[in-house]
Amino acid sequence: MSAEAKRSRRWEWVESTAVAALLALLRWLPRRVARAAGAALAQALCRLQRRWRETGDFNLRLAFPEKTPAEREKILRAAFRQWGWLAAEFARFPQHTARSIEEVIVYDGFENYAAASARGQGVLYLTAHFSAWELSSFAHSLHGHPLSYVNRPLDNARVDALVNRYRCRGGNRAIDRRQAARAILETLREGGAVGILMDQNVLTSDPHVFADFFGVPASTTPGLARLALRTGAAVVPVLVIWDEGLGKYRLRFDPALELVQTGDDERDIAENTARFNRVLEDYIRRYPEQWLWVHRRWATRPPGEPPLYPS
Repeated sequence: MSAEAKRSRRWEWVESTAVAALLALLRWLPRRVARAAGAALAQALCRLQRRWRETGDFNLRLAFPEKTPAEREKILRAAFRQWGWLAAEFARFPQHTARSIEEVIVYDGFENYAAASARGQGVLYLTAHFSAWELSSFAHSLHGHPLSYVNRPLDNARVDALVNRYRCRGGNRAIDRRQAARAILETLREGGAVGILMDQNVLTSDPHVFADFFGVPASTTPGLARLALRTGAAVVPVLVIWDEGLGKYRLRFDPALELVQTGDDERDIAENTARFNRVLEDYIRRYPEQWLWVHRRWATRPPGEPPLYPS
C-alpha cells in the first residue's frame, strides 16, 4: 500500500471516529441540550466556512432580490440552526420507537400518502433537503412504511456505512444512484415507495433538463418525471417542516400530483419536472429558513450561458 493510500485510510478512520463520537454525544445528551449544542456547532461552522456563507448569500439574493441584506442574513443564520437541530435529531435515531418518535414529528396529510399507496403502482416521494429531512423516511418507516431512497455514497465509506445504519433502522433501504434504475423499478412494481431529492444541481455529465427555479433555469434531474410517466407511480410531495407553535416537526404529505401526459415523452418530462420545481419553490418561499441555501443550485448553466457563481 502506498504512503498516500495509508494517509487516506488514516484520515477516513479519524473522520469516521469523530462523526461517531459526535453522534454518541448528541444522542445521550438531553434532547433540548443536544439541539442547542447542534445549533451552536452549526453557527460556528457558518462563521468558519466563508464559501458556505458566500454561496448562501448569493442564492438568497438570487431568490429574494426584494429582501434586505439583514433579512437575508437572518434567514441564513436560521437555516444553519435548522441543520444543527437535524444533527441532534439524527443522533437519536437508534433509541426511537414508533411511540417515541411522535414526541418529535407528527403526520400532516397521511391520508394523501395512503390514497396514493392504495393505487397499487408505487409511490415516488418528491422531496428536498428541507428542515430535518432525515426524519421524513425514518419516522415513516417506524410507523410501518419503509422507503427506498436514492443517494450518492459518501466519499468516506466508514461514514457512509454509519449514516446508512441510522437511516435504515426502521427498514428503509439505500439505493446507490449509480445503479438505481432496476432497484427503483422493482420497488415500484411491488407497490413500494422511493424517495428522490429534487433540489440539487445536476452536472452536464448526468441526464438533466433545465427548469425554472425561482425564475432562473436550474439543471434538474428528469428521473422522477421519467419514472412516474413510465410506471404510473403516484408522485407525492413530502417535506419535513419545523412548526414553531407546535414545538415539533410535521411530516407533510400533499395530494398526489396530476401529471402532464401528451404523448410527447420529452415534452412531458420537461413540463412535469418544471412543475416539481414549482412545488418545491412554493415551500421554500413559505419557509425560507428551512432550506439548504449553501448548495450551488444554479451552478450548471444552459449551453452558451456564463457561470452565475463567482469563482
